[in-house]
Amino acid sequence: MGDFSRLLEAWYRERGRCDLPWRQVDDPYLIWISEVILQQTRIAQGYDYYRRFTERFPDVFSLAAADEDEVLKLWQGLGYYSRARNLHAAAREVARAGRFPSSYEEIRRLKGVGDYTAAAICAFAYRQPRAVVDGNVYRVLSRIFGIDTPIDTTEGRKTFAALADELLDRSDPHLHNSAIMDFGALQCVPKSPDCEGCPFVERCVAHEQGAVQDFPVKAKKTAVRNRYLVYIFVEDGRQMLLHRRDGDDIWRGLYEPCLMEFATPPNDFEVFSRLRETFGEEGCLARLSHRRKHQLTHRLLWVDGYRLRVNALPEVEGCVAVAKSDLPSYALPKIVADLLALSLAQE
Repeated sequence: MGDFSRLLEAWYRERGRCDLPWRQVDDPYLIWISEVILQQTRIAQGYDYYRRFTERFPDVFSLAAADEDEVLKLWQGLGYYSRARNLHAAAREVARAGRFPSSYEEIRRLKGVGDYTAAAICAFAYRQPRAVVDGNVYRVLSRIFGIDTPIDTTEGRKTFAALADELLDRSDPHLHNSAIMDFGALQCVPKSPDCEGCPFVERCVAHEQGAVQDFPVKAKKTAVRNRYLVYIFVEDGRQMLLHRRDGDDIWRGLYEPCLMEFATPPNDFEVFSRLRETFGEEGCLARLSHRRKHQLTHRLLWVDGYRLRVNALPEVEGCVAVAKSDLPSYALPKIVADLLALSLAQE
């Protein structure tokens, strides 16, 4: 399809999101921040996070100098918190080097930076002829060219990377890459795409076969694991117990109240028995929520929340007493932040 890039870029000039702030700059740091924020995040949600993040950390040195708690607090609500931790660690690598790297190989070696992000920074900041391949690009190319090679296989990744590179407008990789990503995000969307208004409709294999929803193809489905969490907001009126998550589990580095986890859905007797074992009989207990659903990529969380008011905070291993006035400075998982709001509303 010799005129692929011409048609794509014409569509972008008319209907693309050319005014996004990270498309108006060639600063590799700002482009990097936008790409990391927009991984697994829609632009409508990520836009305000980008603004806040870059206002607080306008360059790589200010981000490198920050502590992790502040970085995670600004990230709160975006999810996939390993992105923030990797971003912070990589910023410190760059700060030590004294400059942002300019080659694909150097950028690719930064912590948390994969093929897509490295290619995006090279194309958008340095105008290097690198084709980006994200979920939108997989969808567009698989449909138009009728490629049924699964995108989650080594063969699939190589096939699509080679095709994207072949189609790339090397004279303006910034424009071409922006166009194909927007085309997938706005026109060739996952469900109910606007095929009739598509400039490729007469040559799209998936449309011709009536199989648009069958592309792209994946070889395997992600297994989802259920987890059952019970949070206890233990407080004495002035302070509340919190602990910082660590290890390799979800939400590492974020704070949460006392947690009890069960292998199967707990009934009230199991919850109250565990509460008595941990905190004794004293205190005024109030339910905040029951079996609230919270979806993560590979896990489905079922969350119960309780508020336990005591006269004096008990000593709980790993927990610290935090003044309620200081709670806004602590980074919390979104589900915990929602439950905390319910707890504070009961006062």
